[in-house]
Amino acid sequence: MNVEIAPVVERRLGALPASADFLRRLDVAGIIDELCPVREVAHLTHGQVIEVLVANRLSAPAPLVRVGDWAREWAVEEVFGIEADLLNDDRIARALDAIAPQLDGIVGSVGASAIAEFGIDVSRLHWDMTSISLHGAYEDPEDGFPQVKYGHPKDRRTDLKQIQAGIAISADGGIPVFHRAYDGGAGEVAQVVGAMTALRRLAAPRDFLMVGDSKLVSYPNLLALAQAQVRFIAPAPAAKIPDDLYAGLDIETARLVDYTAERDAGKPHEQRGRYRVLEDTQTLAGPRKSDPQITVRRILVHSTANATAQQAARARRLQQAGEEMDKLQRSCGGRYYSTAEKVTARIGVIVRKRRIASCLVTDIGADTAGRPTLTWHFDQDTVAREAAADGWYALLSTLEPAEADAAEVLVRYKDQPMVERRYSDFKGPLAVAPVFLHHNRRIAALITVICLALLVFCLIERQVRQALGGNQTMRGLYPDKRAVRPTGRMILYHLASLRMRAGTATDPPTILIIRGVQAHLLELLGIDETRPRRLNTRNPMCEVRV
Repeated sequence: MNVEIAPVVERRLGALPASADFLRRLDVAGIIDELCPVREVAHLTHGQVIEVLVANRLSAPAPLVRVGDWAREWAVEEVFGIEADLLNDDRIARALDAIAPQLDGIVGSVGASAIAEFGIDVSRLHWDMTSISLHGAYEDPEDGFPQVKYGHPKDRRTDLKQIQAGIAISADGGIPVFHRAYDGGAGEVAQVVGAMTALRRLAAPRDFLMVGDSKLVSYPNLLALAQAQVRFIAPAPAAKIPDDLYAGLDIETARLVDYTAERDAGKPHEQRGRYRVLEDTQTLAGPRKSDPQITVRRILVHSTANATAQQAARARRLQQAGEEMDKLQRSCGGRYYSTAEKVTARIGVIVRKRRIASCLVTDIGADTAGRPTLTWHFDQDTVAREAAADGWYALLSTLEPAEADAAEVLVRYKDQPMVERRYSDFKGPLAVAPVFLHHNRRIAALITVICLALLVFCLIERQVRQALGGNQTMRGLYPDKRAVRPTGRMILYHLASLRMRAGTATDPPTILIIRGVQAHLLELLGIDETRPRRLNTRNPMCEVRV
């Protein structure tokens, strides 16, 4: 008698059950299928494909090619009910093409679903933009979608074209409830009004506070915000503050703020940065005499950490500039600096490089042989005046004093770095690099896929922290067992090693949990690890082994 032993098939499960559960609660597939329907004979809907792409970003971010191979290795069929062979490059491209014209509707609907389903407080939203550099010419962009153009990239790759993305993050858990792609050459200042309008519709009927960076502050933007009755907080651009204002402030009259930066939380009290605030008003005038003036609150903030850093940076710049000026002084009249023009040109280089134009005083003369000479010094009064302004910056806001005093305005603004952290997640564990797409419509659609993945990523983090309660820390995430706040990256890292042993005619599928922290995380997420989303309906007798 011949006995044939069936091979034991194991597939990676990772965070697929968590991703599937949150995507179901957001109704991503339902929203997309309603806006982008397919023929009844289609094997997959566009919503199903996009859900799998989002799960791919959360499970195995890599260049978006051979997704079918990834699906065969991972338990995509068991969790999402989709055969790997259906996820070929052509089907993915058609799904991206289909959702591209409907991105505004998809983003708004999914954002509203997240707010309602997870009870996200959107009374305060932090807005910022970033750039995504792209390789390629993109010489024939499609009209009606963000254009790939040269701009001012955050990574300073001015040799590359780019596209931009703006994201609105809720102060409640740092959840990206809204995003939009923009032309690569679009000015950030000009995008605020459109984003504000979309956010107001999303937050309705609630009022919300818009927190942004200095690019939010322009007369047209502030006028639009005032007309829409949207409150805001943003730092004042340096050009809008008189040069000597900060130097004339008396820090002793400023109010101490009860706030500790996250970076200082573990330091002794005397080593923590301290913040003080003063308050006055600032008036902005429009480009025409007939334009109404806009008066806003101005919170003048002093940070000891900023002051220390600025003092150290100035001392370093002056030292380096002094050494270079001394070297130039010794070299005057020599081979390389034989004329006054050459000496002047070199001084210009030093001034630009070390940023010392305000305090450097020079005198170029000539000796008896006609060779150039140089004397120089730093104007100590100017240096002292600049030092007096160290640590100061200004916040502008339309919040009423009854809503938030000067200290509270600062505290609300200090969550703005949360947006930068989300951009780090956006470009880090979830990013697609390199991008193998030839059309700007697909690039815009792919940005939405990544942002939807970022939304699920952040909701997972928020859910775990809320379930922990108290100080929101847990043990087991690091080998030394110290208690830390779980991050989205660390949660997905620990879930990544989950595997599933496929079932047979006599044995149900088995989920293999190799670390106790995995079971704890799934419990905190409210996910029954024995019943993944579609595995539940296909294999109701699934087992778990720890």
